[in-house]
Amino acid sequence: MPELPEVETVKRGLEPVLRGRLIERVELRRAGLRFAFPKGFATRLAGLRVAGLSRRAKYILVELDGGQSLLVHLGMTGRFTVLTPKGVDNLGAFYFEAAAGQGADGPHDHVVFHLSEGIRLVYSDPRRFGMMDLLVTAEASEHKLLKDLGVEPLGNELSASYLSAKFKGKSAPMKAALLDQRIIAGLGNIYVCEVLFRSRISPKRKAGSVKLLQLEELVRHIRDILNDAISAGGSTLQDFQSTNGEQGSYQQRFQVYDREGEPCVTCGKPIKRMVQSGRSSFYCGTCQR
Repeated sequence: MPELPEVETVKRGLEPVLRGRLIERVELRRAGLRFAFPKGFATRLAGLRVAGLSRRAKYILVELDGGQSLLVHLGMTGRFTVLTPKGVDNLGAFYFEAAAGQGADGPHDHVVFHLSEGIRLVYSDPRRFGMMDLLVTAEASEHKLLKDLGVEPLGNELSASYLSAKFKGKSAPMKAALLDQRIIAGLGNIYVCEVLFRSRISPKRKAGSVKLLQLEELVRHIRDILNDAISAGGSTLQDFQSTNGEQGSYQQRFQVYDREGEPCVTCGKPIKRMVQSGRSSFYCGTCQR
């Protein structure tokens, strides 16, 4: 599943395509994705102009005029492709130029946004675990999928003191605590493994036992790793591609994730793998305590 850096990469790719453009019409190829589309979804979007884009955890929010926003989650295999007619060249690198007659007719192309200037934004999702919803922009923080989310890992609210208070008395392992979206919104399995390795903290260690000084290091590594991953366009393990079809490259910098049996970059001992709450944790048993 795309994690925060991948979703941020997609959001940044969509920004020059959508901002200021009119949604002329929306073509739905099915009744829904993971959930049914809201009643009148296509009709309600037609004629609205995009005011801006933002990201909350792993969700993309497309702010529209009229006080509404489109909420999007990519699920496991969702992706956007931008198709433009010849001559539209002000979208930066994030587009494909569509040849005459080229359409969005693949078996997994489920939603097509027809924008001004003949631009088409195609949402494809082979496994259909993604979702789209419409909400009132001013009430976004109260939406059922957003209201219980914790702080943004790249925002000012994340600090060692915040984590210390949240982890106080917790016997849950650090891996589970960092993946708890009610505490930090947007951190996923890949980057938590990398963060814990850089911080020299075992994924098995009780969250309540981690001292403030170590939490300060942890917060620093969270920011550094996520920013580096965003700069690299995210990580591509299977399906992820940005809006221009390019794959992320941060997987080339993994120090523990998906490296079971390979030597630790610090001590040379083999990287270990274990399953925690149904997810693989990769770590060094020597360096992480």
